[in-house]
Amino acid sequence: MADPRGFLTVTERELPARRPVEVRILDYKEIEDRTGWDGAVLRRQASRCMNCGIPFCHSGCPLGNLIPEWNDLTWRGDTAGAVERLHATNNFPDFTGRLCPAPCEYACTLGINQPPITIRSIEHSLADTGFDDDLITPQVPAVLTGSTVAVVGSGPAGLAAAQQLTRAGHTVAVFEKDDRPGGLLRYGIPEFKLEKAILDRRLAQMEAEGTRFRTGVDVGADVTGPELLESYDAVVIAMGTPQRRDLGVPGRELRGIHQALDYLTAATREVHGGGSTPISAEGRDVVIIGGGDTGADCLGTAIRQGAASVTSIEIMPAPPSERPADQPWPAYPRLYKVASAHEEGGERIWAASTLEMLDDGEGRVGSLRISEVRFEGGRPVPVEGAERIIPAELVLLAMGFTGVAPTGLVEQLGLTLDARGRIERDNDWSAGVPGVFVAGDSGRGQSLIVWAIAEGRSAAASVDRYLCGTTGLPSPITPSQVQYRP
Repeated sequence: MADPRGFLTVTERELPARRPVEVRILDYKEIEDRTGWDGAVLRRQASRCMNCGIPFCHSGCPLGNLIPEWNDLTWRGDTAGAVERLHATNNFPDFTGRLCPAPCEYACTLGINQPPITIRSIEHSLADTGFDDDLITPQVPAVLTGSTVAVVGSGPAGLAAAQQLTRAGHTVAVFEKDDRPGGLLRYGIPEFKLEKAILDRRLAQMEAEGTRFRTGVDVGADVTGPELLESYDAVVIAMGTPQRRDLGVPGRELRGIHQALDYLTAATREVHGGGSTPISAEGRDVVIIGGGDTGADCLGTAIRQGAASVTSIEIMPAPPSERPADQPWPAYPRLYKVASAHEEGGERIWAASTLEMLDDGEGRVGSLRISEVRFEGGRPVPVEGAERIIPAELVLLAMGFTGVAPTGLVEQLGLTLDARGRIERDNDWSAGVPGVFVAGDSGRGQSLIVWAIAEGRSAAASVDRYLCGTTGLPSPITPSQVQYRP
């Protein structure tokens, strides 16, 4: 284990500093300033790991990350060994170290009566050091199997499946409908949370290993499902949940109301000179409907664009700041959180529902009529006399995703959707059609990046077994596993 007395002598949880708000809202660079988070701090924080007899951090991470092992190696100064252990279970720790909400930390045994280990920040630093010191290099397969695989979607699930299958010796092509690969990592997550140079260096590694990317191809339209099956020995569907939840209230047809993903995509393209038509928040009163991570991403983007005001509306009541009794350790609790964007400005309104979007007199939205709600039988009910009108010149719908469309690829391959719009699959990740497998949000529903990567790795093992009769690829989870899904 790391220092046997580390958790007794180092009780302070140190995190990388965030750049000052007044500085970081002037650009789109990542918000953390890691210059002071040097090797000494890294080793000190890693020394707090207790190497529990039962590492509950594993139960919090669907990837099964070997957290005590790479904490021990980090404390001992063996960076190369720590980077190797980190990548043994996670293809993209440079992504998860930035984007994952770290359920592993909520399951940390030390967290029972002390601040938990800074698992995510250590992971982040190890991944970046691995690239800086050339410890992360392409793993080109020594022998090719002769089999071909098409992966539909280049988000974290698709990329994980593609990298695993390429390293197993199969020839893999990843199809992406956008102009550049990455899925939501590319256009759904702002630059201040994930600089695209971080994504591009991983894609360069995958290309050097032999993975091929086919961008600007809408599978189901530009190429059909049967055509894919005719050209490839196996197909992995990892296209996420492209259908966005909408809000059916009077006035929805007014101009100035956009889906959050459309807004974030346009903003990212503008930052990178992509030539898209921007949806600008400059000088406007912005209202974001939805209080999750996507809503926070919209908030940070609107502030950087110079919004006059930003208001976030969440239909649920504010969660508690302390772990509630019905969500005990090591479960992942629903707690009140302050994202980096919330530090930068804006107002948060909880337990409120939008009743109507009001015209400004010129066909654009100008304000919203909202009401406080209470919950009866699990459903929100407007509180009588608790209505008010708030200014809203730009409305962003950040209410999540509802599943996969029953048309296009799903219809062409004869796949089945469940009641939640997810593609049904068996315990071997097969979609019921020989050679067709499903990974990530398409089969699971909207979830976390760690679940997407774990599903991509597991589905890759099933594809490898389907093609070769056996597999040496790891399979961290199965679709039938019953686990708490944050």
